[in-house]
Amino acid sequence: MPRILIIDDERAIRHTLKEILEFENYTVDQAEDGPAGLDMLIQQKYDVVLCDIKMPKMDGLEVLTRAQAMGADAAFIMVSAHGSIDTAVEATKKGAYDFLSKPPDLNRLLVTVRNALDRTKLVSETKTLKKKLSVTKGSEMVGSSAALAAVRKAIAKVAPTDARVLITGPNGAGKEMVARQLHEMSQRANGPMVEVNCAAIPSELIESELFGHEKGSFTSAVKQRIGKFEQADGGTLFLDEIGDMSLSAQAKVLRALQENKITRVGGEKEIPVNVRVLAATNKDLMQEIADKNFREDLYHRLSVILIQVPSLNERREDIPELVQKFLNDIAADYGNKPKKIDEAALKYLQGLDWRGNIRELRNVVERLVIMSDDTISEADAKAFAGK
Repeated sequence: MPRILIIDDERAIRHTLKEILEFENYTVDQAEDGPAGLDMLIQQKYDVVLCDIKMPKMDGLEVLTRAQAMGADAAFIMVSAHGSIDTAVEATKKGAYDFLSKPPDLNRLLVTVRNALDRTKLVSETKTLKKKLSVTKGSEMVGSSAALAAVRKAIAKVAPTDARVLITGPNGAGKEMVARQLHEMSQRANGPMVEVNCAAIPSELIESELFGHEKGSFTSAVKQRIGKFEQADGGTLFLDEIGDMSLSAQAKVLRALQENKITRVGGEKEIPVNVRVLAATNKDLMQEIADKNFREDLYHRLSVILIQVPSLNERREDIPELVQKFLNDIAADYGNKPKKIDEAALKYLQGLDWRGNIRELRNVVERLVIMSDDTISEADAKAFAGK
C-alpha cells in the first residue's frame, strides 16, 4: 500500500489531508515541522511527501533539498498558501514533482498524488533495472576455475541472509565485485549500496563520513551532514579497506553494529539504522589485532562469514575468459570492433606473475589494444605487457 508523509505546521491542514488520503486507502503519516519530517524519511520509506513551504524551524524547500541529499526517492508535492509562479518554479528547479496552492482543490490533489505515485513506481523500476544490468556488466565475475566456483557458491548461500561478511584477498582481486553480488542477490537489492573506502579518508574525517555531523560540531561543519550509515538505511554498507580504519572509528562502528543505532558527530540523538554491513581488507586482521591496530571484538562482529577471494595467480585458467571480456569492454568504450588475440599470446599472459591481479591484467589488455594491430600476437604481449 502506498505510503504518504504530510509535513505541515498547521494541525488542521494535516488532519484534513490525512482524512482525504486515508479515504483513498493510502497509508498516511504526519510531521509537524521539517526536522521531524526528515527524521521520519530516514526511518521509513515513503512514496509521496506533501510538504508545506512556509514553516518555522526549516522551510519546505530546505526539507526537499536535504531529503534529496539523503537519497530519498519520494516524490515531493510542495504546498503553500503564499503560492506564486516564482515559488512554483523554484520548487520545481529544486526537484519537486508538483506545486499546489492552499487550500488545495480536492480533485487536483488526488490526481497529483496518483501521478506522483506513478512517477515513484517508475523511478523504482528503473533503479531495479539498472541494478540488474550492473550485475550483468559491472559486477560480473568472469571465469570457470574451481577457486572462483567456490566463491560463487559462498555468495549464493550467504547473499539471501542478512549475515555480515568479511571479504579478504589481495588488492585488485575483485573484492568489490563480491560485495556487489552479495548486495544484488540479497533481499536488500532494491535498497541503496553505499561504499566507503576507509583507506582514502583521513582518520580525522572518517567518523563524520560514516555517522554524519551536526552543524557547528567542528570548525568546517557549516551545515548538517548525513553519514554513510544513514544513507545506506534499508540497504547495504560496504566498508572497503576496513583494516585502515582508526581505532576510535572502529569503536563507534562496533557500537552501531551492536545496537543498530548511530549518533552524528556533535549530536546527542540516537538514530536507528537498518543496514547490512559488508567489509573487505587486504590485510591480515589477526596480525593487526596482535599489533593492537584492530579491535578483536569488531573482527568477530564483521566476520560472521569469511569469503577469501583468490589472487589471479591462483586462477590462471580464467585469464583467457578475462582477456576476452576486457577486449570486448575496451572496444565498446572506444567505439571499435574487439581486437583478436592469438593462442600463443594468451599462453604467454597465463605464465606471467600477476601481482596486481585482475586490475593489472585489465591495464595490460588495454595497453595491448592500443599498441597492437588487429590481432594481438605473442610478440606484442612480450613487448607491451610490461613484465
